[in-house]
Amino acid sequence: MKRQIALAMILATSIGAAAPELPYRYRGPLQSPAFDGRLSVMTYNIHGLPWPVAWGRSGAFAQIAQQLVALRALGRQPHVVLLQEAFTPQAQAIGRAAGYPYIVEGPSADMASPEPADTADARSMAAESWTHGEGLGKYVGSGLQLLSDFPIVGVRRMAFPAFACAGYDCLANKGALMASIRLPGRADRVDIVTTHLNSRHASGVADDRSLQAYRLQVGYLSDFIRKAHDPARALIVAGDFNVGSVAPRRATLLSHVRTGWSQYGDIDDAFGEAVRHHLPLSDDARYAHMRARDWQFYTPGHSTDIELERLDVPFGHAADGSMLSDHVGYTATYQLPVRRIATRTAQPTA
Repeated sequence: MKRQIALAMILATSIGAAAPELPYRYRGPLQSPAFDGRLSVMTYNIHGLPWPVAWGRSGAFAQIAQQLVALRALGRQPHVVLLQEAFTPQAQAIGRAAGYPYIVEGPSADMASPEPADTADARSMAAESWTHGEGLGKYVGSGLQLLSDFPIVGVRRMAFPAFACAGYDCLANKGALMASIRLPGRADRVDIVTTHLNSRHASGVADDRSLQAYRLQVGYLSDFIRKAHDPARALIVAGDFNVGSVAPRRATLLSHVRTGWSQYGDIDDAFGEAVRHHLPLSDDARYAHMRARDWQFYTPGHSTDIELERLDVPFGHAADGSMLSDHVGYTATYQLPVRRIATRTAQPTA
């Protein structure tokens, strides 16, 4: 089975390239809505892996696009959608089918990192196991995609070094994507980052090996944010962080968030802030919070504050218990008022 998974990734491009696009498509004009001081951001791992790792997914992607179009008809669509595991052409067609005028992709399969390997990295590479997907190269890109109703005026990408991965995750060129969003009527942009970090059990390797890769990836992600983000702007970092219930992963991530991502001494996570302020949370929101894989962190800019208004779950469990993915897709709606001088002191604790 392990060799079949590796082979599937190798064949993904040829199989996926011939697949048709989604049958459901938004027919209205592609245009930006009015900006009323609120920005809604959804993060969603859509389980868009190639066959035979995942199969029969086209119908789910069509339903995702259809639901986004239905939300758009009500004026409730997320302004920005961050997708992870959008590996196949059908998965990558969701944004256009759902009527988003601005779409950017994360690192492609051939994007390389310039970061050199040190002695410890070289030892890790020497222990690679091709039967677990290591040392075979990158057969698909990062699977990251950002869809936006508002103009994207700047894009930065980063691929993790080849040695900063473990197990089957190494077959994908994981990394990070940053887009600078221009909000109508606002001088300041908002920087939005999405990423997908190394899995634990799904990687197929021992926990200590996947944790080593995880720590490296969090470090490189922090370096990327520090170099690519203009601290004068508000920042949102969201995606599949694969924390789960593993204490070392949580400690690694939150330590970098607090020391390397915050600006003006202030950073929050959406679920933690919702719990602290007793915002209403649906069962699906509580489920996603408990799983601790999909996070949204946010911090203000020099002149633009950012405050969580609410959390919604457009993509959770249906009445029969089924889901369109193995993750919940949730939306955080933020208010972006002119920044106050006073600085909050809350820290992410979720």
